[in-house]
Amino acid sequence: MSRAVAGWIALCLISLVPTVASAQDMALSGVLLDGEGWQLVSQGHKFTEGPAVDAEGRVYFTDVPESKIFRVEPDGKVTLFDDKTANTNGLMFGPDGLLYGCRNGDKQIVAYNAQGEYTVVAEGVQSNDLVVAGNGSIWCTDPPGERVWHISGDASRTKKVVAEGIRPNGVILTPDQGTLVVTESQEPVLWTFRVERDGSLSHKERYYGPVQLPSRADRPGSDGMTVDSIGRLYVATRAGLQMFDPTGRLGGAIAKPHPGPLSNVCFGGPQLDTLYVTAGDKVYRRKVQAKGVRYQGR
Repeated sequence: MSRAVAGWIALCLISLVPTVASAQDMALSGVLLDGEGWQLVSQGHKFTEGPAVDAEGRVYFTDVPESKIFRVEPDGKVTLFDDKTANTNGLMFGPDGLLYGCRNGDKQIVAYNAQGEYTVVAEGVQSNDLVVAGNGSIWCTDPPGERVWHISGDASRTKKVVAEGIRPNGVILTPDQGTLVVTESQEPVLWTFRVERDGSLSHKERYYGPVQLPSRADRPGSDGMTVDSIGRLYVATRAGLQMFDPTGRLGGAIAKPHPGPLSNVCFGGPQLDTLYVTAGDKVYRRKVQAKGVRYQGR
């Protein structure tokens, strides 16, 4: 069986995306814009992570060692949002407009309002990165515990372990919210799971890949991810921003804006047509043809 046929069968089984993209969309030529490169947004931090976009297109990111969250306006202005975050790492906005974060220093998942005040969503959760669905459900990765947590979107905010036996890092949902993708930073593998109605995960597969390794490296350092409106997946790695098409095939890698690894990525801007990456002590962005997605209720 050819890889193309196998990919199509897997696509049908796990309902990865609801639409079929053209061949042009599968290559980086369908993503990059001529004359547009990476632009420096912010620098002088210790370690940047967790980019997340709000309804106006503003991007928030964390400086994990410094316990700070910053906000980037569409015009590039950077301001401090919170300076006591207990080493918060991953961030993502929910359908309620709140900014959810992995407040790992306190083993909490929290939600910030526009004034920078937070409430605790879940206690006793080791976390690195998270994704928030349209119904308010949260999945977060726990690398030391080698597991993935689910926190229900209802008022009970019930937490449970839904995947074990992997060393997860980044996490994202496909545009239809039917599939959860999890990076494995130690191996060139991306795991996919079918999302069940109760937030549990099934049909674990090595769907995407293999992830490219940088020269003379033994692991890819796969970290944060994002998806665009037609289901392409973007993964921050040591070898650049790797893009996979909806059938799981590598479409190419966007060159890094600096020599070190990338830690995370999101789409930002009012039209969600600008890629933002966190990279060591800096944050960069570049305008692209592709557009990000917002998870609606389901």
